[in-house]
Order: sequence, then structure tokens, then C-alpha cells
Amino acid sequence: MSNTKKSDVAVIGAGPGGYAAAFRAADLGKKVIMIEKDQELGGVCLNRGCIPSKALLHIAKVMEDAKSLESSCVSFSDPQLDLEGIRNWKNSVVSKLNKGISQLANVRNVEIIYGTAEFITKNALSISNEGKKQTVEFIDCIIATGSRASSIPDLEIDHRNIINSTSALQLSNIPENMLIIGGGYIGLEMGSVYHALGSEITVVEFMPTILPGADEDLVKPLYRKLKRAFKNIYLNSRVTAAKINDDSVQVNFKSEDGKEFSENYDIVLVSVGRKPNTDNLGLNNIGISLTGSGYISVNEKRQTSISNIYAIGDITGDPMLAHKASHEGKVAAEVIAGHKAAFEPAVIPAVIFTDPEIAWAGPTESELNDQGIPYEKGEFPWAASGRALAINAIEGKTKLLFDPNSKKIISAGIVGPNAGDLIGEAILAIEMGADAEDIGLSIHPHPTLTETVANSAEMFSGTITDLYIPKTN
Repeated sequence: MSNTKKSDVAVIGAGPGGYAAAFRAADLGKKVIMIEKDQELGGVCLNRGCIPSKALLHIAKVMEDAKSLESSCVSFSDPQLDLEGIRNWKNSVVSKLNKGISQLANVRNVEIIYGTAEFITKNALSISNEGKKQTVEFIDCIIATGSRASSIPDLEIDHRNIINSTSALQLSNIPENMLIIGGGYIGLEMGSVYHALGSEITVVEFMPTILPGADEDLVKPLYRKLKRAFKNIYLNSRVTAAKINDDSVQVNFKSEDGKEFSENYDIVLVSVGRKPNTDNLGLNNIGISLTGSGYISVNEKRQTSISNIYAIGDITGDPMLAHKASHEGKVAAEVIAGHKAAFEPAVIPAVIFTDPEIAWAGPTESELNDQGIPYEKGEFPWAASGRALAINAIEGKTKLLFDPNSKKIISAGIVGPNAGDLIGEAILAIEMGADAEDIGLSIHPHPTLTETVANSAEMFSGTITDLYIPKTN
């Protein structure tokens, strides 16, 4: 029996980018083999990231919403937590999606091989699984191996006292107090979950603000809320040392002004970004080029320096987002099938699923200012929205950025409940080349939060009636 399998397309990795690429290639008539090193399909996003974290964030938000009503009209008894039940529910969500991917692969005749892949030649992979090896030969290959959590030198992850996001999602226990190293989206989302479940949360961030990269005006409402909810948020500060003592961790800090101090925590969550899974693939064996940061260089067709080998998702660099990977996967599959395709999105949206949510698409104001690119702005405060008032979301806002000459929308930012859903309208408007008048004259349902998108365009055009803009002449 031959230990070699042949395919038109080999896909390494079964995450959002990998399975999208495999399924699209199969739909276009290609014989596809998908290789996955883990025992479950879906990658980090489905199994240890996006999906389980959002399931837990949903629970956290329901608890926080119930608590917020106590000051107005409704009071509830203290929630009774069933950690095992929460874990089981979270896992059931993941399991359903796992099975869905398997079924979609099956109906498309996409063969799945479990194991780790290494390039032998430009047209062959060696697959290893528990000491057994087989060869997969291919015409084209798509690398979609994703990324993993970054670490801090001299701070060992033991998955008990010092953990990363993967072990945090296991909900093994709810610590009395927790330190989160890193004020990015993963750290703040997990901090929100554990705070809702009863932990005292401290965040330390090296930069002068949480969520570096997002516009300050969008971050402010979240920062104000977290300052009230969390025990401490240390900005312009870093961890210099951490030592496990019995069942706690002694952490030493140093602030920008040189102040040094130490505190003890039950759990320390390290959330300082991610790095690409490009090692152990045998890339050197075939001469695939990497950037100085270790990412795989690709062109607009997602081709690497070897034309029949493609790379998509986190391994190609920022932004490391599942929806970017999925889109890239489809592009690569279509190029392989001979279609005219390229990865040329006008914008790639980003969403922080905290409470409130923050979402943006297109260049931020900070980026435009740094690059000296002129823009004009229309923004609408949710304090003037009937829907926002009804759900106690008055700190939210929607802003749209426009080209000062063409009046076309170039960017958008939203903070408030369901910002991640609301940003979709702005993305479509940008891709379609809509201007302020197109958006403002589109009739939006009332009372809804989506009205705030039209209201922002009307603020820019000066046609707003829900607020009064004094005449300047």
C-alpha cells in the first residue's frame, strides 16, 4: 500500500483561512487535501479564541446588564455560578461548529489528514503523526498555519499560576485576583469575563493607553468603565519579574517615571500579542522568503516567493484576524483555479468585544494625522439617540471620516453595544464608494442604533435635525 497521496491542492491548517481555502478550491473542481496538526478542526479561532471567548463574553454581558438595572428599576438576586455548566455550554458551542466544518469537508470530498506538515520539495509534504509518516504530493499548496500566543522572556507559562489566553478559556477556577499583562483586545476581553465572574482585575500596559492603535475618543468610554470595574489599570508600566510563591505570584512592576513596586496575584494572564507559526514547516528546505518579523511575504494573489505555494492569515502579518484569513483563503483558491482574483480590500474591520464594544474600519484619525492625509469628520453622540437612551448606552458614539474633496467615506469608528454589527454598514459604504449624501439620504429604521450612521453623515453634511448645529457665518 502506497504511503503517498496526491492532490491538486494541499492546505496546511484547518482554521478560518485554511478551511475557507480548501472548501473554495473544492467548489472550483480541485482535489483537496487539508492537513491539521490538532485533533479538532477550526483552528485557534474556533477552539481556543474567537468563539469560546465570545460565548463567555455573552455570559459576562448578561450579568453586567442585570447588575446595571439595579440602579433604575429592576433588581435580581446574586447570580449562582456553575463553572462546570458554563464550561460545558461553551464547549457545546465549539463542538457544534467543529462538527459543521467536518460535515462541510465531507460533502465536498475534502480529505483531512491529521498531523504536522513539513515541506520536502516545492511539490511535496511529509506528514508526521505519532511516529508515522506519509507523503502528500500537490500541484499547489496553501499555508494557513496561523499564530500562537507570544510570551515574555523569563516568565514561564505554567498554565496554573501564570497562564495564556488558551488556559484562561478553560475556566479551571475563578481567582480572587488576577493580573493581566497587556491591555490589548485579548487581555481586556478576558479581564471582562473574569471580572463578571467575580475576580478583582488589574491590567498593566506598557503603552500610555489601553488598546494601542485605536482612536483615543473610541477608547475613552471603555476606559472609564473599566477604571470603575477593575481594581487597577497601570499604564506606561511593565512587569520586571514574577515569582511563584506557594499558590500566588509575586509580580514586580516599573512605571515610566522609574517607580518600582510589587503585588501578589492568584493568577497572572500573559496577553502580549501573537507570533506566526512559520517554524518547523521546512520553509528553508524550499527557500520561501520571510520578513524580518518572521512572517511569510506574499503578493496580492497570496503567492509566496514560490509561485505554486501560497500563504494566508496570521502567518502573513497584521492584522491577525479570522475574517482577513478567510477572505485571503478564498482569493488563493480562486487564483489557483485560474480566476482573476486578488486580495485588495478597501478596509479590514477590527472589533473589540468588550462592553462597550469598539469597532473601526479604515485608517484611524491618528494614522491619517501621522501621514498628513486631510479628512473631514461627521460624528453623532449616542446621548442624542432614542434607542441608545432606552438601553442606557449614552456614552456611545458613531463617527465617519470623509474625503474633503469627493465627500466619499474613507473610514468609520463606533463605540457602544453591538458596534461590531453596526460597522458592517460602514464597510459596505466604503467598498461601494458611497459619499455622505448617499448615507444620509438612505432611510434607516427608527428607533435603532444604525440610525447613528446616517446621523453622522448628516452631521458632516449639515443636514442633521436630531441635533442643532449653530450657523458659523
